[in-house]
Amino acid sequence: MSKTYNIAVIGGDGTGPEVVAEGIKVLNTASARFGFKLDYHFYDYGGDRYLRTGEVLPQGAADDLRKYHAIYLGAIGHPDVKPGILEKGILLRLRFELDQYINLRPVKLFPGVECPLKDKGPEHIDFVVVRENTEGLYAGAGGVLKKGTPDEVAIQESINTRKGVERCIRYAFEYCKKRNKGNKLTLCGKTNVLTYAFDLWERAFYEVAKEYPMIKPDYAHVDATTMWFVKNPEWFDVIVTDNMFGDIITDLGAMIQGGMGIAAGGNINPEGVSMFEPIGGSAPKYTRQNIINPLAAICAGGMMLECLGESTAGNVIEKAAMEVTSKHLKSLAAGKMGYSTTEVGDLAAKYVTEIKE
Repeated sequence: MSKTYNIAVIGGDGTGPEVVAEGIKVLNTASARFGFKLDYHFYDYGGDRYLRTGEVLPQGAADDLRKYHAIYLGAIGHPDVKPGILEKGILLRLRFELDQYINLRPVKLFPGVECPLKDKGPEHIDFVVVRENTEGLYAGAGGVLKKGTPDEVAIQESINTRKGVERCIRYAFEYCKKRNKGNKLTLCGKTNVLTYAFDLWERAFYEVAKEYPMIKPDYAHVDATTMWFVKNPEWFDVIVTDNMFGDIITDLGAMIQGGMGIAAGGNINPEGVSMFEPIGGSAPKYTRQNIINPLAAICAGGMMLECLGESTAGNVIEKAAMEVTSKHLKSLAAGKMGYSTTEVGDLAAKYVTEIKE
């Protein structure tokens, strides 16, 4: 008897619903081929709902979403809503309330995709960033004193707990072990300056490393990491880091893998419900023009299947995306692909039916 996965879908704002539609097209093709079912339930959370009701998320939204096997998200960000309202009220709130304590970001250069780095190809750029997702500077601790005066003081505190740090590090070691590629895990930090927070990170890192003798533990300052992303990206296998540094280096990672049009990510709770999304924005200027690149959303769908245990289907979706980039697209940029949004989805779905496992 085939297994059924219940998926909450949040198309969101701008081009989010368009790329999600193509992702669902490809997911349905994969589920038909590999013998499982996907049951979708759609939610209208986003800017239009907020402007209509004044409500970002209804009471009990997180509890409702806990009922699903996974969440599939398009994009959040509306030109008529002040920046920060939707991002904090939807993205950060769901990450925190659903305890999605891992942000998982593969950085992989697909064949046929132009890389901004000289003499670097797909063989050089294939690593994964494991970012702590619920603590650090994004925990929201701090405050303001004498706001709007010459004596104003603003304090933003980075919260790092042993529990939060260790579970992120342990996930990264397990992921590196499962990936079984370079078998090297790099802690990205700033131990020479952030001597309290990263003393905790470093101690936990090397203590957990003793349990994984097959994995080589490595360390790099965050500033050095950004340099080596550009100069020697092939040095990296899996990287683990805190919330703020992870936010920064994954955007650099997106650029060296060809841009936001191909970058997908997951907000993971290994014991609960996880959320998968393209990491680019809502791109409202391209809404309903059928020119946005859906491959990041399609790859996010593949990540979702892998997290659900349908690894073969997830891998085939990634391979299908590679076929599209290597054989068809002129560019990843909106309006420059040589194909429409729906045509790219059609191509990916076609390859899902053709590619050998």
